Amino acid sequence: MRVVFGLGNPGRKYERTRHNIGFLVVDALACKYKIEIDSYGFQSLMGRINISGKEVLLVKPLTYMNLAGVAAKDISQNFNVRIEDILVVSDDADLKVGRIKFSRNGGDAGHLGVRSVIENLRSKDFPRLRIGIGRPPEGMALRDYVLQDFLRDEWELMQEVLLRAVTAIEVFINEGIERAMLLFNLR
Repeated sequence: MRVVFGLGNPGRKYERTRHNIGFLVVDALACKYKIEIDSYGFQSLMGRINISGKEVLLVKPLTYMNLAGVAAKDISQNFNVRIEDILVVSDDADLKVGRIKFSRNGGDAGHLGVRSVIENLRSKDFPRLRIGIGRPPEGMALRDYVLQDFLRDEWELMQEVLLRAVTAIEVFINEGIERAMLLFNLR
């Protein structure tokens, strides 16, 4: 089994915020495969899809961003999923708006949700799909920026990015991270 673990915050208040891009990617996958993310367990909402014969668990942790790792640990242990089979999807302020980038592992780069996953899984060796949200305008704190809704033109761009992220995840599941990195990191 593979897991697509989208980072975000639960609730309508956060639905279209930059920090919720992980949830939006999971929702886009669910939409494509015509399933609901409505099964509750392990402090998360979940749904299962099948990509080319491979079972994939879609996860939206309900712990709020900074405690997301607690849910990741629960999922890993209870489904007996290897760490390298958990793809964490998150926003990244160091990437230009709309850019997507896979990595095999790494640090948290200041992202508290990723930091929580690292701490709870006790490993940095899980794959990531980072979605660029860009830097805040001068004078605005990053914390405030990530909790703002996307601007209208950004939201339109994000619709295209979500479709590209779904395709990228399908490549990751079917062909592995090397191929996904080759096809999507340089765009």
